[in-house]
Amino acid sequence: MRIADGWKEFEVIDASCGEKLERWGDYILLRPDPQAIWDTKKSDVAWKKLNAHYHRSTKGGGDWEIFDLPEEWTISYTLSSIQKKINFHLRPFKFKHTGVFPEQAVNWETIASIIRKNSDRPVKVLNLFAYTGGATLAAASAGASVVHVDASKGMVGWAKDNALSSGLSDAPIRWIVDDCMKFVEREIRRGNRYDGIVMDPPSYGRGPKGEIWKIETSVFSLIESCAALLSDDPLFFLINSYTTGLQSGVLSYMLSSAIKKPGDVSADEIGLPVTSNGLVLPCGASGIWLSN
Repeated sequence: MRIADGWKEFEVIDASCGEKLERWGDYILLRPDPQAIWDTKKSDVAWKKLNAHYHRSTKGGGDWEIFDLPEEWTISYTLSSIQKKINFHLRPFKFKHTGVFPEQAVNWETIASIIRKNSDRPVKVLNLFAYTGGATLAAASAGASVVHVDASKGMVGWAKDNALSSGLSDAPIRWIVDDCMKFVEREIRRGNRYDGIVMDPPSYGRGPKGEIWKIETSVFSLIESCAALLSDDPLFFLINSYTTGLQSGVLSYMLSSAIKKPGDVSADEIGLPVTSNGLVLPCGASGIWLSN
């Protein structure tokens, strides 16, 4: 398992009984987590000092119970591979999210390291299902030009704000609001190519015009299409999944099957360390193809 243990302004303090107790900067949040099914003693004092608690509804979704939390605040992460800081605006989102998936720091580090090692050449990266831009910020900070694609106009705007606060307002980033599959198909027809591709597909989603995305039926065809976008001398193709149905082996097989260029494929679980007891909270899996 690859562990995102480089955070200073975020931590999973404890996890028990289907919930995780987290510190986001100066604020303590309690959110559901389906992986934390163990029942351990909740001895940390932070359990009694919550700033907000997200309650899951039996009918789906849920609601935040706010005690003392601003509408928005910011935390930072320093990319150790390039010693650059990226900033994230946070807010309590209606589906329990805050605006960043901290476990993805392991992938940001990988992306930034690869790009930095190839600083003697231009590197063009495509980030699909790009959310609030963690991978985009990492790639741009390392010197790549990035095409950032997400179906949500609000998420793209949020990512732009993160780039601005990270000192990347003038970085070569194209911000695209579009259905990812349709965008990839148009890029193939236009003859555009990329040296690195990143995708973090959701289990289910809709495009800006109501296009339906289901990961089980759509993801492999998208990977195949994206493989056609790789340049003549590509560097990497990274796919992340927090969907329990897509294990690391599945990600590995899909990349191996779709990408015909010479390279090596690996896949692992990713996770977050739990401060109170030394456990690691599983947070999905990632697979990566690297040129050789």
